[in-house]
Amino acid sequence: MTLLYLAALLIALFGMVMLDRRFALFFWRDARRAAIVLVVGVLFFFAWDVAGVGSGIFFRGETSFMTGIQAAPEIPLEEIFFLALLCYLTMNVYGAASSRLPKTSS
Repeated sequence: MTLLYLAALLIALFGMVMLDRRFALFFWRDARRAAIVLVVGVLFFFAWDVAGVGSGIFFRGETSFMTGIQAAPEIPLEEIFFLALLCYLTMNVYGAASSRLPKTSS
């Protein structure tokens, strides 16, 4: 059961990729821009997590659903995949909303 949470995150990420591919929401519109946005977003939130751990706000919870592998002190490996999912979901929502909202001219 130690890989359950990681597996769930990977399945959800796969779903985000399939939605993006089907509707050309972000990566399938401009892969270079999307990759930059995703990496910057994950790095930003990872730095946020490190700062939260350093100030004593965040801590790692123990559960049997996680691998136990640490990406950084008090930051589990699964956190990186969660951050990628969070950023990819936001990118897909933005792509869907921007393609369906009417364009306004200045």
